[in-house]
Amino acid sequence: MATFLPACVFSVDPAAPRYLTAALYQFVDLPDFAELRAPLQALCESHGVRGMLLLAHEGINGTISGPAEGVQAVLAWLRKDPRFAALQHKEAATDAMPFYRMRVRLKKEIVTLGVPGLNPARNAGTYVKPEDWNALIDDPGVVVIDTRNDYEVGIGTFDRAINPHTRSFSEFPAWVAEQSQPGGVLAGNPKVAMFCTGGIRCEKSTAFLKSQGFEEVYHLEGGILKYLETVPEESSRWHGDCFVFDERVSVGHGLVRGHHQLCRSCRMPLGEAELQSPHYVPGVSCPYCHGTRTPEQERALAERERQVQLAAKRGQAHIGAKPQQATLPPAHTDEDTAA
Repeated sequence: MATFLPACVFSVDPAAPRYLTAALYQFVDLPDFAELRAPLQALCESHGVRGMLLLAHEGINGTISGPAEGVQAVLAWLRKDPRFAALQHKEAATDAMPFYRMRVRLKKEIVTLGVPGLNPARNAGTYVKPEDWNALIDDPGVVVIDTRNDYEVGIGTFDRAINPHTRSFSEFPAWVAEQSQPGGVLAGNPKVAMFCTGGIRCEKSTAFLKSQGFEEVYHLEGGILKYLETVPEESSRWHGDCFVFDERVSVGHGLVRGHHQLCRSCRMPLGEAELQSPHYVPGVSCPYCHGTRTPEQERALAERERQVQLAAKRGQAHIGAKPQQATLPPAHTDEDTAA
């Protein structure tokens, strides 16, 4: 049965500044990570910042959004800690707040691979700058692996990239074990180049491959987003859009907003073909989740979409808790907020 918290509306001030969204992560030893939770939560709330930040022994990961000065204040507070002095982030301006609330969560891993003992802060692969990436993946002796999940790969990837067809990052080690057997693409420990959206999964996956005896392991510095921002489209080896974990849904070259929309029921990215499907009902269903809801859940989703549209006509933004997801794609987890 779908459940909702009471929804509310608020007036949108057309003169208000745009929101700044910042995605960040850093692998660093944080033995006191639990002690950072309360002050970081309070700081974000005091500055009107929302989103998700994950803290673990291995570091920090997340995406936050709010007034530019608020987001910058949070970043500055983090960087005052010497362990976060080199913290990097990627930012984008948006006209709408992409998050409902602020949550700082404690986790076993900031991106879940499920392999104990890895230390990406000390043992990740070799960074390759975006401007040098083409030469690397053009080499026929290099195995190019897309470490993202299947639904992400489905809307865009690099030339020659292998899709492991994972539903979640934690399935990647099993794929490596399978492909390392005779006849697999990783048999004989070849030279490997890996990439992901922003870099976090690459750092962990390259550390994993090195722990498995692979010696030449490379990953795209800054991830796909930095490549699309840096490399001219006419020189690019990228095809399609790149899925992102915010309201833009996808981006293309120059980080221009892509051509996909998000299913508000299951949160899968939808291209033109899916949007034209008879199974696509805005806010209720799409080809991926059609038939997975009870009639009661569908009615609740339809009512929520009606309220969203009514609020939009009044020039207001509608905020309400999302219904419990019946078939949320496994990859859409907290660990992916900056992936």
